[in-house]
Amino acid sequence: MRPTTHAVVLGGGLAGTLAAAALARHVDEVTVVERDVMPDGPEPRRGVPQARHSHLLWCGGARAIEALLPGTTEALLAAGAHRVGLPSGLVLLTAHGWMPRWPETHFMISSSRDLLDSTVRRQVLGRPGVTLRQGVRAVGPVGTAERITGVRVRDERSGETFVLEADFVVDATGRASRADRWLAGLGLPAVREETVDSGLAYATRVFRAPPAAGKDFPVITLQADPRDGQPGRGAALLPIEGDRWLVTLSGTRGGEPPTDEERFHAFARGLRSPVVAELIEDAEPLTPVHGSHGTANRRRYFERLDPWPDGFAVLGDAVAAYNPVYGQGMSVLAHGAVLLDRILGRHGLRPGTARRVQRAVAGPVDGAWQTAVGQDVQFPDVAGPSPSAVDRLLLRYLDRLVRTATSRPAAAEAFLEAITLSGPMTRLVGPKALLTTLLGPRRPAPAAPTLTADERSRARGAGATPEVPDTV
Repeated sequence: MRPTTHAVVLGGGLAGTLAAAALARHVDEVTVVERDVMPDGPEPRRGVPQARHSHLLWCGGARAIEALLPGTTEALLAAGAHRVGLPSGLVLLTAHGWMPRWPETHFMISSSRDLLDSTVRRQVLGRPGVTLRQGVRAVGPVGTAERITGVRVRDERSGETFVLEADFVVDATGRASRADRWLAGLGLPAVREETVDSGLAYATRVFRAPPAAGKDFPVITLQADPRDGQPGRGAALLPIEGDRWLVTLSGTRGGEPPTDEERFHAFARGLRSPVVAELIEDAEPLTPVHGSHGTANRRRYFERLDPWPDGFAVLGDAVAAYNPVYGQGMSVLAHGAVLLDRILGRHGLRPGTARRVQRAVAGPVDGAWQTAVGQDVQFPDVAGPSPSAVDRLLLRYLDRLVRTATSRPAAAEAFLEAITLSGPMTRLVGPKALLTTLLGPRRPAPAAPTLTADERSRARGAGATPEVPDTV
């Protein structure tokens, strides 16, 4: 009889539960170690204060989760999440103007982060062999620089410390991960780290949606224009479960949004378009204004570490965490979990598998990192390295691509395919996208929000009538 195989996942958030789903396909038992005590349903938890703010699950991420956990999308929609077609269901103000709402080519899932996390957690913990140990904190790895054989943990309630032996350990503890220090403690070289910090802050409030708004009300996103030399200020209005609107305001260093009710509305009115402020002017608030900082882009280049110990991998925000305004973090970590599943399926637990995993998960990270950092470096008072000549050339190209996307569907398709992680980032410079971008915009972007007359009518219960759009 073969011995029972066991994997340990550190962190019970989205990255950890998706890693557990991947591992459960290849080992007999998976233990998820989480320092918090998890809520029974879609409720906030202490260790994830940023969960109160807007989160988008792009279709590339939704498909990745579905590949690991079939039925998750259906479960989310049954619980009230919204499926939003792209660009048909997106009212988007880019740096170059409003994006037309062409027929759907992609989609996103709009819900609270709490609903997404709890839905995935329930699906994963329903798998045979998967166990959650709550109120337990990882202390450090057990093993050598050649191979990790387990993890030492501490029960936060009793103070007891013990070892969980494992054939494979995944660190999915997020921004607070100590994996780099753990590896250095085993005698491995220092892990290179890069940080680009625009000083972004968030302020979020949830409102009751007007009864007539319906399930098909669009997502509204107002992006900053980095060319104006001012701090980057923006907003997002997301229809979420429970007939609610989640409204997040954002601002980089020097333009941070306030966290009191009166100035929250004033900040929204002072954005490049007042449409979000108008929609929530008379809406019933359901929560206080919640603020958040600590949104720097930070990447650790674990994939470059040589040598790499067998039996250990780092996933999710522990590898790279991004300015959340671009909404790619959840989709990137979902792709990382799919790669973990794929590589374990090909190579099993043999030597070298962990190194393959670590190198593979850097792939989807690369594109999201370039997107986030490439935008953030353009705002004032950013802390971090200056862009290289190649970076500046790429920024100029992407700027033209987005400007072209406001009037050419082919450019919009390339932009959406990349941002939703539906295809490789190389599609941004593929022949079709490149030719369209070189041609440039065909006409000026719409001059006003692309809400339809019906949407404006249904939103009247939430405030003043938004601006009348040009023909879409």
